[in-house]
Amino acid sequence: MEFKTLRNIENSFRQIRLYAMIFAVLCILVVGYAVWQSYHFAEQQRQKIYVLDNGKSLMLALAQDVTINRPVEAREHVRRFHELFFTLAPDKNAIESNMKRAFNMADKSAFNYYKDLSEKGYYNRIISGNIQQRIEIDSVQCNFDTYPYAVRTYARQFIIRSSNLTERSLVTSCYLVNSVRSDNNPQGFNIEKFSVLENKDLQVVDR
Repeated sequence: MEFKTLRNIENSFRQIRLYAMIFAVLCILVVGYAVWQSYHFAEQQRQKIYVLDNGKSLMLALAQDVTINRPVEAREHVRRFHELFFTLAPDKNAIESNMKRAFNMADKSAFNYYKDLSEKGYYNRIISGNIQQRIEIDSVQCNFDTYPYAVRTYARQFIIRSSNLTERSLVTSCYLVNSVRSDNNPQGFNIEKFSVLENKDLQVVDR
């Protein structure tokens, strides 16, 4: 009888230990899940930015990884550079102003191309002939698989004279490197090894 009682006590202790282990495992799982959810919730909250609207109300903005929009920023950087560099008016101050802004987005290769055209009298002919020049970008192709990023730009130039309008094809190449963002360079890129691969007449239309 005493032996049977001892066995019952021993079985009870085993059951208690088993229940205690199961309970401990469940507690660990619950605590682990709660900690994981807390970190997940905190990460979601870090993606939210609350902005004061004129000091009166709070607006919710979502934070994004800065690298997400880099391809878009790269194409916009190249597009803007070409618009500044190849849009010309018969005004010396306007040309110099555009060139100065374009040089902030590129290295010396762009200045060398400008200097070469200037020495050939290209800008003087623009001014003396009262010629307008504008550019339309067809496409900007960037290769982000390797760094620096190789870029090729396809565009059309329109040279407007009093007697005719000349349409020219323009193909350029360059490389993009990361740079510091500033008011003069909001996309944070710099153009290197800029060169013109093609610039030929497509058609001339009398006005």
